[in-house]
Amino acid sequence: MAHDPTDGIYPTGGDWAHAMEVRGAARLLFVSGTMGLDADGVPGISLGVQLELVWANIRGILASADMTVDHVVRVTSYLRDASYAGANAAARVAALGGRPVPTTAIVVQTLASEWLVEIEVIAAA
Repeated sequence: MAHDPTDGIYPTGGDWAHAMEVRGAARLLFVSGTMGLDADGVPGISLGVQLELVWANIRGILASADMTVDHVVRVTSYLRDASYAGANAAARVAALGGRPVPTTAIVVQTLASEWLVEIEVIAAA
């Protein structure tokens, strides 16, 4: 259940939530930072391709736990450049079908220069 208070706090804009309450969850899944790499470990050639791969990889990891993106309750993105924020947010909104969840984006130096984005999620079922 999303909590998005508006009294005395800044608005979220609707594409993310201030907080997510999970009641009665029997299972929690903490997904490690997932990168935009293909099955051979090769990074996508552009930010857009890497974002597609990241979310495809996350969907695969969730499926291995009998979960879907509908179970995601938290997203943290690590971006190599602040200019990636808009594309990252759009990819998150699309991947989650517009469902707002708490999210944070952090600009970092990645371990390999070709890794443009890394995303970790928490899912609950």
